[in-house]
Amino acid sequence: MRAEILCINPDEPEPDRIAQVVQSLTAGNVAALPTDTFYGLAVDPVNLRAVDRIYEIKTRARHKPLSLLISETAQAYGLARDIDTAFDRLAERFWPGPLTIVVKAGARLPLRVTANTGNLALRVPEAAIARAVVAGLGLPITATSANLSGMPECTSCERVLEQLGDQIPLIVDGGPTARSVPTTIVDLSGGGNSWMILREGAIPTHEIALTLQH
Repeated sequence: MRAEILCINPDEPEPDRIAQVVQSLTAGNVAALPTDTFYGLAVDPVNLRAVDRIYEIKTRARHKPLSLLISETAQAYGLARDIDTAFDRLAERFWPGPLTIVVKAGARLPLRVTANTGNLALRVPEAAIARAVVAGLGLPITATSANLSGMPECTSCERVLEQLGDQIPLIVDGGPTARSVPTTIVDLSGGGNSWMILREGAIPTHEIALTLQH
């Protein structure tokens, strides 16, 4: 199998091409597409066989949950539970953008997507292609980086093709990604407006702290 390359305009994604990606995901396939940091591997998160396939492709440890992209903040309320004001502040300030927020998972998504942690890692990306695919699918999509575990993350379609071209059926070419730094991950799953930085990336810790102080 050699991946099909589908070129999509990163600023104004063509609806018919987005529909093609959605159709592939609905069929249970894995697709690589650009996010605002790196290229990510997208699947329908409710399709457990497709979720398993991501772990197989990446040779990723099964205890690591997959982060999910949503098209707008409002979607988070249907997926998570016990959302507090810390979440609202961060979402308002940094979404769309390179901030992943870990929250308690609601009952809508299979436990396996959370790697049995009961937590979800959510993000509204700046990348128009990813948001359009989520809107078309009507569900969040997974966004784990499109690379083999231990190999560098990919900022272009060509790099994804080199690493994963014989493992996945579809790679969306939306040009180079806007950043080459990973997202910052903030964990709010402790509740009570408590927070913890799990990874500092594109957004510095002090900006998170400032946002949550006020």
